[in-house]
Amino acid sequence: MNYTQLTENDVKKMLGTIGVKSIEEFFAALPEKHRFKGNLDLPAGLSELEMQKDLQRLAGKNVTTDEQISFLGAGIYDHFVPTVVDALAMQSEFVTAYTPYQAEASQGTLQAFFEFQTMVCQLTGMDVSNSSLYEVATAACEAMFMAKEHTGRSKMVVTDAVHPEVRQVLQTYARSCTGLKLETIESQKGVTAVEVIRRALDDQTMAVLIQQPTFFGTLEDLPKIAEVVHAAGAVLIVSVDPISCGLLKRPGDCGADIVIAEGQPLGIPQSYGGPVLGLLACRNDYLRKLPGRLVGQTVDKDGKRAFCLTLQTREQHIRREKATSNVCTNQGLMALRAAVYMAAMGKNGIVEVARQCFDKAHYAAEQIAKLPNFVLPFGGSFFKEFVVQSKKHDMNKVLQHCRKSDVLAGVPLGKWYPQLKDCFTVAVTEKRTKEEIDKLVETLKTT
Repeated sequence: MNYTQLTENDVKKMLGTIGVKSIEEFFAALPEKHRFKGNLDLPAGLSELEMQKDLQRLAGKNVTTDEQISFLGAGIYDHFVPTVVDALAMQSEFVTAYTPYQAEASQGTLQAFFEFQTMVCQLTGMDVSNSSLYEVATAACEAMFMAKEHTGRSKMVVTDAVHPEVRQVLQTYARSCTGLKLETIESQKGVTAVEVIRRALDDQTMAVLIQQPTFFGTLEDLPKIAEVVHAAGAVLIVSVDPISCGLLKRPGDCGADIVIAEGQPLGIPQSYGGPVLGLLACRNDYLRKLPGRLVGQTVDKDGKRAFCLTLQTREQHIRREKATSNVCTNQGLMALRAAVYMAAMGKNGIVEVARQCFDKAHYAAEQIAKLPNFVLPFGGSFFKEFVVQSKKHDMNKVLQHCRKSDVLAGVPLGKWYPQLKDCFTVAVTEKRTKEEIDKLVETLKTT
């Protein structure tokens, strides 16, 4: 994007248009004591050539997963993005599109969102999906409020095996809502015991939030958890890795009432952490409490298939303080990428990706477990991510040693879990080859 600064004539013209004679008069409403005097302590301006070189120098400091082998995970994963995703999603008609309020002028965008919703429902086993939220933490908060409205209760139970940053956002939202209580229960070796959940439930529990696979990559016993949660009259919210639905039993088939997910694995680049995509799907019982945009299918005056936004009155831009949510936009471009990805991969493709993640992760875990200075502290079943514990060396030294060999070995857990300060997670996607996994193992071996 090009930038041309304002000339003195431009400034004079703008001031004249709004009816003031000078910049000083424009800021007259701002008390004198709050106005900056003198010159800003800034370096001299650069020429265009100098600026381009400086920006290139700064950008060159970034290291991407094209340059180093990535076993990083913790919510953002290095999955393969087919070329067709960029080719279709970056079409100018989609990139420049905004809110599709005028259905007659937005049929392409609306149909893309409708197909996205349909595929999310098929992937998660749920009845209805909205056309996306910002990211999984936003989806978790919206699911919490949906459960509150549905049950009329005030307590939310969440296991510490849920992504810690999602729990932080939930806590922030809970503090802003009078009478809402968030209770965190502890997992053991990466999974949450059904009996621990049972003890946390009472007549004020509106919902239980479970992550599947967990933040540690382990697998929860969803059917048994669903049975206990429903017996207490509460709502089961499951945060799921969408790729895992190609191999594991879908959360909807395990008794989940509301499913949320981080949609980044569905054709969205890592992009240093964003933008990403929040998925939110639910059973029909919760339809009228679903936040955000919902695209429906109808017919036009000629009887032809058409699409429109439905149930919009619940949104903030119409109902204001009476709305069940203040979400009135979405990650449309990211949802489009996910729709193209799911359509291009198809059912068999997503199953294959999930299978490769599972097989390669288990191969990596088996090889690392053979190393004398590393153990897998949790054991049990996992999908594509697992926890490794260093028995001998400081965690930062281990990861730095691997980085020097162009291997991003994993994400340290001590930041969120002090008791796991000597542990890190290793995520293995379909992109990792046997040679790359073997390099990780060999690098750890020489730590």
